[in-house]
Amino acid sequence: MTIVAAADGSALGNPGPAGWAWYVDDERWAAGGWPHGTNNQGELMAVIDLFASTAHLQGEDLHILCDSQYVINTVTKWMPGWKRKGWRKADGKPVLNLELLKQLDAAIAGRTYTFEWVKGHAGHELNEAADERARAAATAYQKRTPIPTGPGWPDAPSRAAVAAKPAELGLFDGVGDDLFEDLAAPSAERPATELIVDLERELLEAATSADPGRVAVLLHPDFEEIGSSGLWDRDAAIQSLDGEAAVSAGTDIEVLGTDSLGEDTVLLTYRSSSARGSALRSSLWQRVDGQWRLRFRQDTPEG
Repeated sequence: MTIVAAADGSALGNPGPAGWAWYVDDERWAAGGWPHGTNNQGELMAVIDLFASTAHLQGEDLHILCDSQYVINTVTKWMPGWKRKGWRKADGKPVLNLELLKQLDAAIAGRTYTFEWVKGHAGHELNEAADERARAAATAYQKRTPIPTGPGWPDAPSRAAVAAKPAELGLFDGVGDDLFEDLAAPSAERPATELIVDLERELLEAATSADPGRVAVLLHPDFEEIGSSGLWDRDAAIQSLDGEAAVSAGTDIEVLGTDSLGEDTVLLTYRSSSARGSALRSSLWQRVDGQWRLRFRQDTPEG
């Protein structure tokens, strides 16, 4: 028998009050969270708790529906290599969310499982149910109301949720809401189109790619990129800055056009050149709460 479950995370502000949830049906689901965390952490915790809550069902496979490519790639591609390197990335830097990754590594040991990516907020019944519960947990932490934790797995020996300390979780630890205050806003003297070119250049600089916090500032919460290596979301782009990143360092750009598509939206088209070749790129930037952030990018390699 295969257990089919959706796992999801939510963070109000990212980082901010955070929640996680997994969902099989109305009798089998669980949720939790922290006063301060990220979407990444919520997504990881949902999967960890799902494995822990079904640990007594060793003979049954897990099929996990997940809208986070970061989580899927972490389990299926990146984590074995990080573990061999002492939980460090290719550049020698420690991986993010280390405590959660160690819990996840222990939880999946000896289990049979598969992951399936599903598009979030697209009407998928199980994904929507998990998302709703993760957001409800995050909202409860925000409002300081009781956390809707759910029934868990009814016949489990004990409630299996792992209560990791928020300070141990990682990606934005020690960084408050002022993280988002350093993105310049356009002025009467400087058009938004010029600012967008500078921000795009900054995003492609090696120093920026080495700073996950800054990349997180520049990328919209719903960022997506379509390129030769596939579809990337924000979490995957941030986590994979060890060489597999959706945003690549050491790139020169030739601006082909900047078009204002509205007061808060700018489309930038350009040719990028790096050691790996050239590509035509389209980047859509949106202003959110006064800050310009990259919402979407598409790459078309040349030659």
